[in-house]
Amino acid sequence: MRKLATSLPAVGLLILGGSLWGCGLWAQQSPASQSPAHPGSGQSGSQSEPTTTLKVDVNLVNVFVTVTDTHGAPVGGLTKENFVLEEDGREQKIAVFDKESALPLSIALAIDTSLSTRHDLPLEQAAAKRFAHAILRPVDALSVYAFSEIVYEATRGFTPDVKRIDDGIDHIRVGAATALYDAIYLVSRALDKRKGRKVIVLITDGGDTISRIDYKAAVRSAEEAEALVYSIIIVPIENSAGRETGGEHALIQLSEDTGGKYHYATSTAQLDDAFHKISDELRTQYLLAYYPSQHASFSEFRRIDVKVAGTPDAAAYHARHRAGYYSVKSEF
Repeated sequence: MRKLATSLPAVGLLILGGSLWGCGLWAQQSPASQSPAHPGSGQSGSQSEPTTTLKVDVNLVNVFVTVTDTHGAPVGGLTKENFVLEEDGREQKIAVFDKESALPLSIALAIDTSLSTRHDLPLEQAAAKRFAHAILRPVDALSVYAFSEIVYEATRGFTPDVKRIDDGIDHIRVGAATALYDAIYLVSRALDKRKGRKVIVLITDGGDTISRIDYKAAVRSAEEAEALVYSIIIVPIENSAGRETGGEHALIQLSEDTGGKYHYATSTAQLDDAFHKISDELRTQYLLAYYPSQHASFSEFRRIDVKVAGTPDAAAYHARHRAGYYSVKSEF
């Protein structure tokens, strides 16, 4: 694994396939500028400002849905007729339905390696290995990312090879600060080009101390990549005063907005349990896809709502899915 000499506050970096990759948001800024441009803002200005290309996306909209019962357990065996799908309050015709989707999984496992997590890192590494061994099929691929003041890809690409994944997990090292939102953004950009189901699993205490990307841009990048975000929030064992509750709430909202879920963990058993629940959900999902009907509104963000119906227990079931999608997609 190569270490980066350039620190993340100067430029966001990611190792892809062994080469350095910069997110390019700040290199074009004028010297007087102190804050990063918001991806997708489309602001005009001098030549020194970053540029963003916007692309109208009118393709089939994929919605991965997890249905759980009152105990939070995944519900299988539902049919197309058991779902009602709406976009901005208008019912849509489901064009594609697949239960317990066999689509390939691309999983980005992002591990917080900042100083605040140094005591828990060995336990996180061991649990992450067990998760990778349990979840991966030959058609799936996983990439391990570590983030502190920098973000790097320990496996140098997505792979189904558990030995390569184990090696990547073993070689991550503790850093200093925490660039959580930069990590979400960079990982989402890597997932955006992949096919099938896309998942981000974050293991962190929720603190962000150094990111140049803000929370709003990080969320948008995950939504545009159609990635489900599962957050495993590590609660400090020493005392509650060390908790970053604001960061925890941000992770909870991020997970809910993308159709994923959050879990708290204070022990190895809880870490393993969180990974086990994530694995169960990923094996018991439904794919609903539709072509959006014509809109009277020109709103950039289209809100999605899915309900379960036509079964005696429908009222007790909860359908979890992404909050919506952007009709105008950012390209960087």
